[in-house]
Amino acid sequence: MEDEMREFYGSGQRSLPLSSPTSGQLVAVRAEEEEEILRARVCEVMDDKVKVHYVDHGFSEVIGRTKVFELHEKFFQLPFQASRCKLAGLEPFCQEPEVLKKFETIASGRILLAEILERGQVPLAVLYDTSQDDDLNINAACMKTLQDKTLSSPLQVNSAYMNVAISSVCSDGTIYCQLPSRGLAKLNDTLEKIETYFRSQVTSEFLVSRPFCGKGCLARYKGKWSRVEITNLHGSRVLDILFIDVGVQASVEVFELREIPPPFLRDLMAIPPQSSRLSGRFCCCLADLAASVGSWTPEAVQWLRDKVLNSADCSMRVVKVDDARRCVSVHLFYRQELPRPDPQPQPPDGPVQPLETAAGCFPDKPQVPVVSNRRTPFTIRNFMNWTSATLNLIYITFSSASSADGSAASSSSLQNPPEFPLRPPPSPWFFLSGYNMDAYVSVACHPGHFVLQPWRDMYKLVVLMGEMILYYNKTEEKPLKIEKHQIYAAKVENNWHRVLVKGVLNNGLVSAYELDYGKHELVSCTQFRPLIQEFRQLPFQAVTAQLAGLKPRQWSEEASIVFRNHVEKKPLVAQVEAVQEAPHPWDRKLTVFLVDTSQEEKDIWVHDIMAEFAEELSNEL
Repeated sequence: MEDEMREFYGSGQRSLPLSSPTSGQLVAVRAEEEEEILRARVCEVMDDKVKVHYVDHGFSEVIGRTKVFELHEKFFQLPFQASRCKLAGLEPFCQEPEVLKKFETIASGRILLAEILERGQVPLAVLYDTSQDDDLNINAACMKTLQDKTLSSPLQVNSAYMNVAISSVCSDGTIYCQLPSRGLAKLNDTLEKIETYFRSQVTSEFLVSRPFCGKGCLARYKGKWSRVEITNLHGSRVLDILFIDVGVQASVEVFELREIPPPFLRDLMAIPPQSSRLSGRFCCCLADLAASVGSWTPEAVQWLRDKVLNSADCSMRVVKVDDARRCVSVHLFYRQELPRPDPQPQPPDGPVQPLETAAGCFPDKPQVPVVSNRRTPFTIRNFMNWTSATLNLIYITFSSASSADGSAASSSSLQNPPEFPLRPPPSPWFFLSGYNMDAYVSVACHPGHFVLQPWRDMYKLVVLMGEMILYYNKTEEKPLKIEKHQIYAAKVENNWHRVLVKGVLNNGLVSAYELDYGKHELVSCTQFRPLIQEFRQLPFQAVTAQLAGLKPRQWSEEASIVFRNHVEKKPLVAQVEAVQEAPHPWDRKLTVFLVDTSQEEKDIWVHDIMAEFAEELSNEL
């Protein structure tokens, strides 16, 4: 359109300036910096200047009146291409200079992904920069500019820190800890005021009505309100959160969250997270522990948790700060029972010397296994005494590791869900010849193989998935011996699925089949849990099928793409022609006609489309 406008206003009468522009009038404008003709709306008329807003580009400019022309009616047809929006969570801070500067730096001139939370004259949105390996939440990045850097406590190499509180130990051996600081003191004081404030209010009035990724709000942690950030949403009911001041992840229902009361919003936004390396809460790993070699087993993680999480206070010496990994390597000291007072203990100035009596310090745990591709055992190298043995240093190293076998209750002792019975209503699946049913195609490879889900039971599956997230994300990881042809719960892309193990690979990965969605996945062996009986009530929702009305053939890639575009991720009507029974529900197969009834004019039979496409392809050959 702008090319046409440049040609239209290039010469003749059309290039004559508009004699008397008025405020609010739509006009054509020759831009100041480039010889472009753009559509604009007049904002203000001055003596020899006009302020205009470019409706397709979203910015304003003051130009000379000789550059303003009448907008021809044929250029009214295309809708305006620039739309205003608001960034969710930033409404109270939209005029802050730091926020505006940050937004200009990371968003202006870039192609972004917009998630619309609320539609209206000015939509409410979350913006993401997806150009890098990790998506950048623009809203969250702008919010972080409000943090007061003087309230953080940056770590320095070769420095020793006392009264360190270990708040979390992750499954990979990563440690989150808090250091005494002005920020931590202010945070605790503000949260105490919020506790008092909520006791005088009806807290349901502060329910989170519009959750989104990156939103900061409050949730209960150990009986008190704590700051959290929403990290992932599972539908409208269940979501994942991070307690940003302790480094603990959790899955909760949305009604468990509360908005930060307005009187305390600015104060909390100014306090950096107290469990982040860059701003006062530190993601640490034990020095001399080659984390890149392998992953910690649940036994190793539990051993570390037992040592440090129960300590009233710890001390640590910073060995290395790795900015690339956002990780700090430390020597960590934990306090045991004090046999006698020890006046003013201080960390040693020089290197800690190993003791030869390490086995005596820890006789019940001579080894701490971790998962690795290599087979040399992981061992405790030594333990150190510090200040009359009142403080012990966890000083761990390994050159490689061996896999732990693990064990769990056999899934064969649990009852599988009932099969979809082959009988009339009220069963959700009526596998009778000629019967029509509403179905959703979750996977479509080609007309000879696709996966159906019963449409009427999809809400039950959504509820089940939410319950599994809430249950398994709160369950401690335990050793589990994974067996072929057994059913488990497995975590795939932040969701827990009911899966059938198809094979166990030597590299720690497991080939799994999602029994409710019909997908094949490779999942780490650490992401499996026993599927408890409570989650075995709903019949498995995925049933494989093939398209009726077609001769068996080898389908080309082009035909498979055409089929996939017509049926995958769509609700359709399936007319059952035949049922192929099998000993297990996941091995049963249907032969069905698929009908798209979304068009008002007529129903579309998919087998007719595929037959016509196959005939055209044969004629071309």
